[in-house]
Amino acid sequence: MRNVWLVFAQTVTVTLAVIFVVSLVRPEWMAWRRPVIQMHESASPAPASPVVPASLAPAPVRDTPASGPHAYSFSAAALKAMPSVVNISATRQVRRRDPLLDDPAFQRFFGERFNLPPVTQMSLGSGVIVSREGYILTNDHVVDGVSDIQVTLQGGRTLPGRIVGTDPDTDLAVVRITASGLTPITFGHSDQTRVGEVVLAIGDPFMVGQTVTMGIVSAVGREISSNPFGSFIQTDAAINPGNSGGALVDINGDLIGINTLIFSRSGGYQGIGFAIPVGLAKHVMEQIIETGGVTRGWLGVELGDITPELAESLGLKDTRGAIVGAIERDSPAEKGGMKLGDVIVAVNGSPVADTTATLNAIAEMHPGKSVPVKVLRRNREVQLDVMVGKRRPRPRTADD
Repeated sequence: MRNVWLVFAQTVTVTLAVIFVVSLVRPEWMAWRRPVIQMHESASPAPASPVVPASLAPAPVRDTPASGPHAYSFSAAALKAMPSVVNISATRQVRRRDPLLDDPAFQRFFGERFNLPPVTQMSLGSGVIVSREGYILTNDHVVDGVSDIQVTLQGGRTLPGRIVGTDPDTDLAVVRITASGLTPITFGHSDQTRVGEVVLAIGDPFMVGQTVTMGIVSAVGREISSNPFGSFIQTDAAINPGNSGGALVDINGDLIGINTLIFSRSGGYQGIGFAIPVGLAKHVMEQIIETGGVTRGWLGVELGDITPELAESLGLKDTRGAIVGAIERDSPAEKGGMKLGDVIVAVNGSPVADTTATLNAIAEMHPGKSVPVKVLRRNREVQLDVMVGKRRPRPRTADD
């Protein structure tokens, strides 16, 4: 009998140890884990078909010569999402600059005795309510360095907000308010967004009040140098200053992106806007809510894409992977035996196609964990074991 109890105790101990290790190494396998926050998610859409979506079906309107007997309407999608989009206003202290006072010769003789006092600047943007607990997803640049955050709901109610955490690398932040009766948005599926789909941008541009604009998805997977850890949804829906942090929704009113920036020579709308895919935003948001920030893996390498010309000069069969152009001293890559000119083709057993995919694969690794990295060195495969470090946050610049 004593042996039976001993075997039982050993079995329970081993099982608990396995669960603990899996929860640290592969938390996504723990499907029964309680979610960080309760969020609404739409069902996975059915495979594409030529059937016209219900929200695009002709809707009867008053029969007048001006409007005709039928018209297309997106009001149902807009009305569904609008209660979840808020205005965010805050103040920040900005140092005033004067060319004379900033002159090195002047500073050498007078120091900072004549520096101008900072001025108070208003920061304006939008946000999206993601849970009934009061969590709001917005852009990092909307709340960077601000104080006294005020969140205005669609009905006009204004509430104080506090910053839960930020992630400058993806330009995302989470703000929280305390209120009842909130309407969280329904999360869509940004990974299934296709070029040509109709989308709505909802926000508060120029402080004129909540505004809905319509456009199409112009491109997906757009890579921008300011954000190394994600690809953007590009749209021609009108996005202007104040729309940052607002919602990009599909024709069902489901969130597929967080509006974050525009391409403009004048500072206004010119038909090219970018949104952070909701798949990435959700992943970052959950980490911020759970830990107050985002932890990413780091190897200490500078990478570049493989062009056809470079592949030919190196004798490579194709352009997959990312070439190592620089290695930081005493970095995990250097300690792991990586060399200049190595081409990284797989991280932790998963093939990588280019620089962005490689950076994302490294970022998803847990610091302190040894991972296999496959590289091509002089056209030969070499397997390296690299101890992943912790990535330092991207330093802010004056343009952020």
